[in-house]
Amino acid sequence: MTESVAAASGLPLSGIRVADFTRVLTGPFCTMLLGDLGADVIKIEPPGGDDTRAWGPPFQESPEGRESSYFLSVNRNKRSVELDLKTPEGMAAARELIATSDVLVENFRPGTLDRLGLGWDALHAAHPRLVYASISGFGLSGPYRDRAGYDVIAQGMGGMMSYNGDVGGPPLRVGVAVADVFAGSLITQAILAALFQRERSGQGERVDVNLLESVIALGSSQVGRYLATGEIPVPVGNDHRSIVPYGTVACGDGFVNIAVGNDALWRRFCVALELDELGADPRFATNEGRVNNRAELDTLMLAGLARYTRQEIMARLERAGVPCGPVNNMAEVFDDPHVRARGVAVRVEHASLGHTTVTSPPWEIGGQPLPVRRAPPTLGQHTAEILKELKE
Repeated sequence: MTESVAAASGLPLSGIRVADFTRVLTGPFCTMLLGDLGADVIKIEPPGGDDTRAWGPPFQESPEGRESSYFLSVNRNKRSVELDLKTPEGMAAARELIATSDVLVENFRPGTLDRLGLGWDALHAAHPRLVYASISGFGLSGPYRDRAGYDVIAQGMGGMMSYNGDVGGPPLRVGVAVADVFAGSLITQAILAALFQRERSGQGERVDVNLLESVIALGSSQVGRYLATGEIPVPVGNDHRSIVPYGTVACGDGFVNIAVGNDALWRRFCVALELDELGADPRFATNEGRVNNRAELDTLMLAGLARYTRQEIMARLERAGVPCGPVNNMAEVFDDPHVRARGVAVRVEHASLGHTTVTSPPWEIGGQPLPVRRAPPTLGQHTAEILKELKE
């Protein structure tokens, strides 16, 4: 038993092999999650590697190597094999690898793998238990089927940029690639469901997710509001359209997020921060009243909170049981005692960098955190190892 198999043996997807034909973010995020759960994820990279190996700066460097921080962020718990699918040798190795796999994940434009003879129909006929997962910009049918998909395009077309941002401001993209990450999470769920279904039917299924519909789904209450009323959502900054106060409030030395989700919390909020006038004002006694009188409340509340520091507000609200939290920069995030205690940042050995730091898998199973079994691989780091396994 190899070290990687032994390390994965107690994890839910131990014994599952994933042929990972993805690159950039959506697909690699999905396969990273599968690797976190114990799958043997084999990342098939073309000559030159995943596009994100060249995305930078920033890069992490050592005398032995140079790696993109972008690539490092979404490729833990995988092995890398470098194959040129344009050559007979590369295609033969890819086919052998697929034959030993339980799951294939790809995010090429629809039809690309069909032209290579690696499409769903051909592979399902040859390997009926294979779960075949496809990720695209716009889905496997429809007028936009052949368009390339990118996060910023999906955020715009899916409406998200129209309701994100400051009041009266221009359309604004969310600061992380939420379309990519959410679509990657959704396809992971679909793969797990297909593996479960395979246990019943003995047959693999094709599952697919696209960026556009993932953004629409992510809109949740904003989308529901439009479908129910016809009202087009607009940016409201950090506020909530239906709950007040809920969002970011300024204080003497920074910003705090608060979540006053009901009238009882509102009364405790006012007592904790000695906002007696607001607590006694009938305009603000109910959430509906606070929503309808949002502007007046914001003005009065800002004046009342200016005398407190961020830490003072948080201390008072925590004692009162009112949900709150600081607005942290990234240094503050990883210096937070709770984040440190949870071991969110993990230092791992890396083949060319010596060491690197990655985030830990975001679950616990059976009361235990999931391990980072492998650092993000260097390009083709495991090619010889994997090709040898295929011949055994």
